Amino acid sequence: MRNITNIFLIGPMGAGKTSIGQQLARQLQRDFYDSDSEIETAAGTDIAWIFDIEGEDGMRKREVTAIDKLTQYKNIVLATGGGSILKEENRHRLASRGTVVYLKVSIEQQLKRTARNLDKRPLLKTDNLEKRVLELAAQREPLYEEIADIAFETDHYSVTSIATKIIQSLRQYP
Repeated sequence: MRNITNIFLIGPMGAGKTSIGQQLARQLQRDFYDSDSEIETAAGTDIAWIFDIEGEDGMRKREVTAIDKLTQYKNIVLATGGGSILKEENRHRLASRGTVVYLKVSIEQQLKRTARNLDKRPLLKTDNLEKRVLELAAQREPLYEEIADIAFETDHYSVTSIATKIIQSLRQYP
């Protein structure tokens, strides 16, 4: 069996990384971390404010630091921000320091799920949400695929069932 000391969840906004990650950590009795939450704690403010003041570049620099720190922990489940894979150093650290699970979501589901809290999603502040989500998907999907060890669709399954499927898959993973 592959060393699954660390499990890193990647995927677009609205894929369920945080909810599924929390459940996965409970089932595996591991510590759970969310890179966006860790960035907010370190900055003393929220991601939206960081984007407003420092721009996306400032946020991505903070993200590189957080991903480097978090991926060095052992026996964790980590939910990453949707754009964390944009930086090559993040992709390298995620791929080399644990098992990367890509949580996929359809554009339709992503639009429904992200519509609930657009104020916390600075990259979705736009007049044409669907167009923006499609642009982000086109840019990021190849990067998710590049480093994913396994992938799961999240559209039609409960958080608990996806976590269980991930565990079953990891136990069979070579």
